[in-house]
Amino acid sequence: MMSGRLPVSENLLGLSWHDSAWIPILNPTNIMDYFSERSNPFFDRTCNNEIVKMQRLNPEQLQNMTGLEYILLHVQEPILYVIRKQHRYSPTQATPLADYYIIAGIVYQAPDLASVVNSRLLSTIHHLQSAFDESSSCSRYHPSKGYSWDFRNGKVLTAKKETSSREEPSSLFQRQRVDMLLAEITRKFPLPVPKPTPPLTEQVENKQEIKTEKKEMKPPPERKSRVN
Repeated sequence: MMSGRLPVSENLLGLSWHDSAWIPILNPTNIMDYFSERSNPFFDRTCNNEIVKMQRLNPEQLQNMTGLEYILLHVQEPILYVIRKQHRYSPTQATPLADYYIIAGIVYQAPDLASVVNSRLLSTIHHLQSAFDESSSCSRYHPSKGYSWDFRNGKVLTAKKETSSREEPSSLFQRQRVDMLLAEITRKFPLPVPKPTPPLTEQVENKQEIKTEKKEMKPPPERKSRVN
């Protein structure tokens, strides 16, 4: 679990937060209390939610206030909750600022469109550069022949040895959810029952009977008459 406050200028897209003591009891009624924990770096304590909590007001009073607030946007029990950070101007007007999703008790910040496009562009440039370096390592030059390609002996300059990382074992919650999904898929799409195959001896006898029938049906050869 992360603790402490982070600078506002720091990018939070690569961070996550959770409190193990809360995870088994999370539900739609206490998810906002879980998100407003002091150790959560995604929660701004200057928001209206904190004012309502400190003054013990009704949460419905948030709609009559102006300023920064957090709302529960979407619930998919028991695993997914989406919380929105927004700036309210009136009871009917609010501007979204950021979205946070809580999946299996772990809080993440949803990336904005600019971050997604920037990440895709950087990934594309990286792959193009790797392909260019690999093709350049296979080019050869000879004064009399000019440029040529050698893909058998060419070595990639930027190749790196891949280290096999050991996967973490799955949790009990993940195994139960996967078993439930597999059982539901099997119930909707049952496996076809294979047709019983005859024993090998019957197959051999059937082949022999077919051969004998073909021999019996073969017409006798015609005799040629000799002309004097």
